[in-house]
Amino acid sequence: MTTKLLRPVLLFLGFAAGSAFGQPLTLPDASPRASVAQTIGITTVVLDYGRPNVGKREIWGKLVPYGYNDLGFGTSKAAPWRAGANMNTTISVQHDVKVAGQPLKAGTYGLSMALTETGGVTVIFSTNSSKWGSFFYDPAEDALRVETKWEDAPFHEQLAYEFTDVTKTSANLALLWEKKRIPISITVDTDAVVVANLKRELTTAKGFTSLSWSAAADYVQSNNLDLNLALEWAEHAVSGVGVGQKNFATLAAKAGVLLKLKRAAEARATMDEAMPFGTVLDVHQYGRRLLAAGEAAHALEVFKFNAQKHPNTWPVNYGLARGLSAVGDYPAALAALLQAQKEIPAGDTLNGPAIQANIEKLKRGENIN
Repeated sequence: MTTKLLRPVLLFLGFAAGSAFGQPLTLPDASPRASVAQTIGITTVVLDYGRPNVGKREIWGKLVPYGYNDLGFGTSKAAPWRAGANMNTTISVQHDVKVAGQPLKAGTYGLSMALTETGGVTVIFSTNSSKWGSFFYDPAEDALRVETKWEDAPFHEQLAYEFTDVTKTSANLALLWEKKRIPISITVDTDAVVVANLKRELTTAKGFTSLSWSAAADYVQSNNLDLNLALEWAEHAVSGVGVGQKNFATLAAKAGVLLKLKRAAEARATMDEAMPFGTVLDVHQYGRRLLAAGEAAHALEVFKFNAQKHPNTWPVNYGLARGLSAVGDYPAALAALLQAQKEIPAGDTLNGPAIQANIEKLKRGENIN
């Protein structure tokens, strides 16, 4: 093929003449590559794509033809749009996900789209992520097809992908270009992914610390998952051979699981065992949790223990005032709160006004909790 005939073919494919063949020069691309990543829970999703400009071109139905088309090159006679420019647009998902409610296995996929004039969009995930554009698209390589609809949107000169509405288990991915937005919903069973990952990580070097086992147990119980597994991990954090340690964190994790299993007496006994290991703030926060759970008498016992172990140390008297107030002993609560007012750490601008407001409440005979 002569140079005169070769040039238009190269331009059609997206190559700058003289750069694709011959010398491997590094030059600016008219549609530079870009990537965008988002973590959903612990699952990372990455888009890699070329970013064309609108320029003065008519995009939808012209530069991006509707439906499936014979592009005049390659093996495909019914090719979708490559959802970007030049090289294949790719999407990588670290763990199994659902796209528009349909399952997609972990991996890297070529991403392409077929649009209709009436708003429908078929989004295609191909197992062939290395092909150049969609000139060699083969439906036999489809891993998944899902349907969505394009929306009218503010003008975007340069094609972009974005993630919005990100939660622990979901995110919305969208392509934006010219005056269209093409949304794609992605969801992850994050709890299942995390538990599977914890099981794996606990067999690695990360599993040689009691903190790892108690943190794993905490996650499982706080999300109401497999509580028997959580108890197994919590007990390993306390007494596992070569790993287990009795400290406030490990015993508190075990107590939390026992409480979820409705073994309240065992949970309380475990926390009684934990308290001597706790810092002043550990014990204070335990008392606050008991107050929040409506266990005023038990909370007062915990605050009294803290005051005895750490006399006149911030914030034991504040906790003691809360415990006394919760059981209705306002005079004793006021005395403790006045002492706490003297112990506020230097530079603390939050607790001073709160304590003063609570002093006034106690003087009026009102509960400060």
